[in-house]
Amino acid sequence: MARILLVPGFWLGAWAWEEVAGQLRSLGDEVEALTLPGLDPADPERLSATLETQAHAIVAAGREGDVLVAHSGAGAVAYMATDLAPELFSRVVYADSAPMPDGFVLNPALGDAAEFPLPDTWAEVEAMGNSLAGLDEAMLARFRERAVPVPAGVAGRPVTLGDSAARLKVPTTVICCSFPSELVQQLRDAGEPPLFRELRNIDAEYVDLPTGHWPMWSKPEELAELIHETAQH
Repeated sequence: MARILLVPGFWLGAWAWEEVAGQLRSLGDEVEALTLPGLDPADPERLSATLETQAHAIVAAGREGDVLVAHSGAGAVAYMATDLAPELFSRVVYADSAPMPDGFVLNPALGDAAEFPLPDTWAEVEAMGNSLAGLDEAMLARFRERAVPVPAGVAGRPVTLGDSAARLKVPTTVICCSFPSELVQQLRDAGEPPLFRELRNIDAEYVDLPTGHWPMWSKPEELAELIHETAQH
């Protein structure tokens, strides 16, 4: 049995992992899904959240030997968490995501805005490079109803990493959804876009799960199976 820590991407809370978490538990895994600081709509201080406070929240929730799973934009804070406490995690899994390099800004166009809301139209979401493949109208409606704007301290600030190379040694799996693994590795080697550049420094495993950018909704059972299998390594 593995203990798996699930971290959702932009605009999402722990609720986004419900189907995957249930499937993992049915496979015998212990699971905790997180709502990161800044993504709880009931928190009056949520706009003060930063990448650093989110990374520390992951470390605080973790236990030695955890498998850390990060989706989408959460790849930044998950990687920062492995930088803070590399000994805590037996493996990190990036679901349609990647470990983002020092200085990388998730939304450099945010400017002086206090937060980054889910765009008004799905066409805008897709124009940002996020595939909606596999999501039906009910899923999209639930997404929009529950989406929480991401604080500027998370969306518009650079990733900060320490000097230690220990994080590079944490076993790493990249589950490739929107882009096939072959393309992800080509982009990694080219160094552009910067999103995949850090993978040049990591001996990662690449696994394909062809679907859109939100595999926890479009293919929850398949994603859970992959996470479970990866956690056994």
